[in-house]
Amino acid sequence: MNNKHLSELKQQYVAKGAPHMIQAFADTAENAEIWDVEGNRYIDFAGGIGVLNLGHRHPKVVEAIKAQLDKVMHTSAAVMPYAPYVHLCKRLCDAVPISGDTRAVLVNSGAEAVENAVKIARAATGRSAVIAFDGSFHGRTMMTLALTGKVLPYKHDFGPMPGDVFRAPYPNPTHGVSDAQSLAAIEKLFKTDVPAHRVAAIIIEPIQGEGGFYQASPAFMQSLRALCDEHGIALIADEVQSGFARTGKLFAIEHTDVEPDLITTAKSLADGMPLAAVVGKADMMDASGPGSLGGTYGGNPLSCAAAIAVMDAIEEEDILGRSQRMGEALAERFHTWQARFSHVDHSRNVGAMAAFELVDEHGAPCAVKTKALTQKAAENGLILLSCGFYSNTIRVLVPLTATDDVLNEGLDIIERCLEEL
Repeated sequence: MNNKHLSELKQQYVAKGAPHMIQAFADTAENAEIWDVEGNRYIDFAGGIGVLNLGHRHPKVVEAIKAQLDKVMHTSAAVMPYAPYVHLCKRLCDAVPISGDTRAVLVNSGAEAVENAVKIARAATGRSAVIAFDGSFHGRTMMTLALTGKVLPYKHDFGPMPGDVFRAPYPNPTHGVSDAQSLAAIEKLFKTDVPAHRVAAIIIEPIQGEGGFYQASPAFMQSLRALCDEHGIALIADEVQSGFARTGKLFAIEHTDVEPDLITTAKSLADGMPLAAVVGKADMMDASGPGSLGGTYGGNPLSCAAAIAVMDAIEEEDILGRSQRMGEALAERFHTWQARFSHVDHSRNVGAMAAFELVDEHGAPCAVKTKALTQKAAENGLILLSCGFYSNTIRVLVPLTATDDVLNEGLDIIERCLEEL
């Protein structure tokens, strides 16, 4: 079996709307390295799109999954529960930056977590409207597509979106939106489109993922919290990509000294196993009736075992410290490139959630060069992702457990590719 044959099979049998970036098929993986079916090695700076903060096949996670596999694979927690589900919910409730009593519910994906967070906020407030932000990404289901603030490639083919969703500009001084302007836009929404007393929730990524790794400032988040308190609106922090140690904190919102009402988490929660959660204030989480939350596979025993092992490893292996140190190394390298290459600009990081942008000779966003860089990187054995409202941001989601040698090897590949651009 080779890459060419598998690609032909994929072209014949897999929907065209589900393409792949790397023209090779993974066979084995370890930490921050992948080998394809022909034995070619790749350094992984994508981490399964932010899923593998602890790397491929972390020993503690593998061991936990194997041990659980010998016990129970599935009963559905809605039919007959099991200990890993309850233990994980306790760990999450203890970990989130929300004071007072908290509750959690486990589901399958980040989109499903966001869907349920909206349901919970609506039940708790008795309201229906939701405000999201430009450039946001909240998922690919219909409700989360309505919340997502970018048309291509996510929602241009799918017709009318669910209603009662409104959007404000994300605070992004790099692209001309100040904190004050973003807050003023929300206040304007209250006057022109939806009164505050009908708004159930404002959902925000403390650091945007697909939107370009831009961070909402602590001052903005504190003002947003005050606005929500003033009007009785739930504040939802979408931490699907920014959570679980990527930023040097377990959750990115911890950098702001703001407590949300609800947090959504997924991706690196279970280091490659399908699992997501909504965690929040008990009175909100308990607002909807019995049977209103959950799903057939939500909180699968194997995934719960993996997530508990993830939380153990983060504590025992100083992953938060490693994220901070890795972020410093990335920032230093990015700053060097920004000084050296005229087409590199706006480098930034919060911990190891790090990015830089490619621009043209006028300093404008350049998606063409960005695509060329990711393609050149792949040709040289590095898996590298782009993102951003203008598709010109290079983001680094390398596993936090990557060795310094592998990290530097990947950065060297990027540097050589930048030279060729």
